[in-house]
Amino acid sequence: MRRLLKSALFIAVGVIAGGYLFRDVQPRSFLALNDCRGACYRPNDLAGLLASAGIQRVPGVLPFVQRETDSCITIKHPFPTAKTHFVVFPKRDIKDIGSIAVEDSPAVLECFAHIHWLVARHNLTRYHVLTNGPSRQNVTYLHFHLVSDEDLN
Repeated sequence: MRRLLKSALFIAVGVIAGGYLFRDVQPRSFLALNDCRGACYRPNDLAGLLASAGIQRVPGVLPFVQRETDSCITIKHPFPTAKTHFVVFPKRDIKDIGSIAVEDSPAVLECFAHIHWLVARHNLTRYHVLTNGPSRQNVTYLHFHLVSDEDLN
């Protein structure tokens, strides 16, 4: 009986924690075990779901944070393609640029304010800002790369 109570408590804590972590994320395809028909999670979808929960709930554990506001977080890219390479994430769960809704506008604009801040702070004049479409994303979560052309590898 005691083991059953421990198991029930463990499941209840898991459900509550999962509900808290994933309450503000966009729906993603449901995991179908027998016949996916394009509806199964891809690794980048799962990475996006985890990124969304992490950025929204526990941003303090992200490495390389350069700047953080209520709506956006900026990190130094962990595997940069140039000396100056940052990644800027809105704290709202947005899958890609084609999924932006009107209510997402403040978070996206705040991300562009972060990019402006980085450009000014690093005196960048030759740079590009990019985001990938759904089929090119390694992580299904809207993010922007700021890469300086002045120091490309």
